[in-house]
Formats: sequence, structure tokens, C-alpha cells
Amino acid sequence: QVQLVESGGGLVQAGGSLRLSCAASGRALNGYAVGWFRQAPGKERNFVATISRSGDNIYYADSVKGRFTISRNNVENTVYLQMNSLKPEDTAVYYCAASLWAAVTFTNYNYWGRGTQVTVSS
Repeated sequence: QVQLVESGGGLVQAGGSLRLSCAASGRALNGYAVGWFRQAPGKERNFVATISRSGDNIYYADSVKGRFTISRNNVENTVYLQMNSLKPEDTAVYYCAASLWAAVTFTNYNYWGRGTQVTVSS
């Protein structure tokens, strides 16, 4: 099994940036597609971005296109989510997850991290 740990969350003002990291252990992350999801209090867990095993295929939610960038470094066994031009509505707990295939639905992912809080103040 692969274990995932998110980091990089925090409090930032609107318009600011954060970079989230998803570090893997247990197995090489290059065997998995990795997705980022987020969940605000009282709301469903929503898709943010995903990247295929090779990094050739990337998908974003419409709400983050042009602001967020997902990338991976298979040597470092880490996937990143660069978040720019942050808005208060981006406030949520952000989770990374691993699957064999890049997908936009969270039910396709078998392994999950515990999440990192991102809070964007207005």
C-alpha cells in the first residue's frame, strides 16, 4: 500500500498563493495517478485536479483552471498543487489521493491522505 501525507496548507489572504505537497511512502508514487480533492465544512468532497502516472494527462475542475497547477516529481515521490490567486471560496481541507487511473470522482481513489487545511481570508 502507499501512504500519503499532505503538507503546505495554512492561512493566506485573498490573492495570495500556497503550494501543497503530497508525499508518498510505502510504494513508488509513479505507479499511481494522484488527485487533489477538497472539502469545506458541511459540503461534499469535490474534485480539484488530477495527474496521470506519467504526468502526461492533467485535468482540473473549472473552478480552479488557470489558477492552480498540479505537477509531480516521481524521483521525490511527491505531487504538488500550486495554488495562485486564491479566493475565500477556496477555503477547505485539501486531500490528495492515489489511484491507478486519473479520475475526477473520489470513489475511484483507493488511498488517501489525512488532509491539510487551507484558509483564505477576504
